Amino acid sequence: MTNGLAMCKIHHAAFDHNFLGIRPDSVVEIRHDLLKEVDGPMLRHGLQELHGRRLMKVPAHRRDRPKRELLETKYEEFKTATARD
Repeated sequence: MTNGLAMCKIHHAAFDHNFLGIRPDSVVEIRHDLLKEVDGPMLRHGLQELHGRRLMKVPAHRRDRPKRELLETKYEEFKTATARD
């Protein structure tokens, strides 16, 4: 698989809707307006605390990791969506 990322349903939805972005160097970013939001422990522990952290686990073999080009494309989409909000 060239672009597979194992995520729970919440993180997958956040990634698809550009609430969560993953830089090509595998660092997670959360949309800035969500970082300022106060909405309880799910938001805080489920998303906000991920900001600036590296992915927890990536495959050991480079061939099994998501393609950098695909991460770059999706991250650019995240940045564009973040700039609009």
